[in-house]
Amino acid sequence: MRKLNEECAVFGICLTSDESVGLTYNALLSLQHRGQEGAGIAAVNDKHIFCHKDVGLVNEVFSDKTLGLFPKSGVAVGHTRYSTTGHNKKENMGPFVTEYLTGRIATAHNGNITNAREIREILKASGLRFSATSDSEVISALIAYCITKERDTIKGATTAASLLGGSFSLIVATSEDKLIAIRDPNGFRPLCLGKNGTGYAVASESCALDACGYSLVRDVRPGEVLVLENGEIVQQGVRLENKEAGRGLCIFEYVYFARSDSVIDGLSVYDARYNMGVVLAQEHPVDADVVCGVPDSGLDAAYGYSAESGIPLVAGFVKNRYIGRSFIYPDQAKRDSAVRVKLNPLAASIGGKRIVLIDDSIVRGTTSEKTVRSLKNAGAKEVHMRVSSPPFLHVCHYGTDIDSEDKLIANKMSREEICRKIGADSLGYISIAGLKRACSACTLPFCTACFTGSGKSKRASKDVLEKGDDKK
Repeated sequence: MRKLNEECAVFGICLTSDESVGLTYNALLSLQHRGQEGAGIAAVNDKHIFCHKDVGLVNEVFSDKTLGLFPKSGVAVGHTRYSTTGHNKKENMGPFVTEYLTGRIATAHNGNITNAREIREILKASGLRFSATSDSEVISALIAYCITKERDTIKGATTAASLLGGSFSLIVATSEDKLIAIRDPNGFRPLCLGKNGTGYAVASESCALDACGYSLVRDVRPGEVLVLENGEIVQQGVRLENKEAGRGLCIFEYVYFARSDSVIDGLSVYDARYNMGVVLAQEHPVDADVVCGVPDSGLDAAYGYSAESGIPLVAGFVKNRYIGRSFIYPDQAKRDSAVRVKLNPLAASIGGKRIVLIDDSIVRGTTSEKTVRSLKNAGAKEVHMRVSSPPFLHVCHYGTDIDSEDKLIANKMSREEICRKIGADSLGYISIAGLKRACSACTLPFCTACFTGSGKSKRASKDVLEKGDDKK
């Protein structure tokens, strides 16, 4: 476990043309960094939904032959997965296609539903059957259940979303050729809207819109229910009630999860990371010869640290581009192996130098220890570690897979002990106030409970559906 792990990416498209499947494939390639365990695409054609999904990378799941089997479609939804709940198997990959009396839906979900178990048990008691262990399947079943009760697709999807606890960015394709996008009332996970001449698309990150030739229009607002049909917006602005006020966008999207070329809630991810480096240089200056960043998400902060401190920036590592993000591998042995072959120190630029090493986080400390050691083995005179996130102290149930505080090194050791453990000559974390300052251009408040413990996430109570029915 090198980093905090986050669940998935979602993409949906509604066009007046029939090119939705190819564009969805391109979008998923751009969102691969958010999940490498599996991928899927579902497309609507003549009241039916065709879906293909499997374990593996996007280009492994979808060959030219597989893509050729899809029908022509103007509405499609796609998904890449990292599992925070459920095992890594085909049945748990999204999108989930659910049939009900009058139609079908395909649902893709990014986030983590804190009351999924309770909802599953209630739906099972009502006669529904489940074939997977993912909370995304529960969401799709709940939406279908509520559509049947409400006798209206949009009302049903809205009712279902109002019963969910935790974090969710949802995209639902219906057999009625509608695309419904819903973001949870706090906006924990990103979701944005793009447009071109043939219609609209909705994505976890704007980099996917760029890849498909779409212009970013805006972010889906927290709690908003957005409905697209025939390449047009037919509903926007409807909001879900916020039952967990005081939270906001997970600030770790800017630290690590998102791609540098994305813009989330008004703030460029690159700008946020560059600013983190600037703040780190202000809060933790050091006399050194060069600055280098740990690829990839540490590089942007390294630019900022170098610019603010005046210390030259150099390339400290050569990255093997054929190795994916090591944290996404579900097996610890595979993650450790990937880390060893992923980065190789560049001795020509670091030999005999005092180095400021910038990384985005320290979770367990094992990878940081290996990284520092590799630099010193390559001839570095000193290594001063600077981290663009505060120490992780608390678990999160809203979409990351740290399930025990015992796994967090900052809960076991003081900062000085961590410094000695990883073999660095000094260690400095960005402050929480400094991180917020670096991300101050974001239009939403932040959730920082993993750093502060304030308003720590809790599992939701039972009887959610019964309570929902009582309000009618």
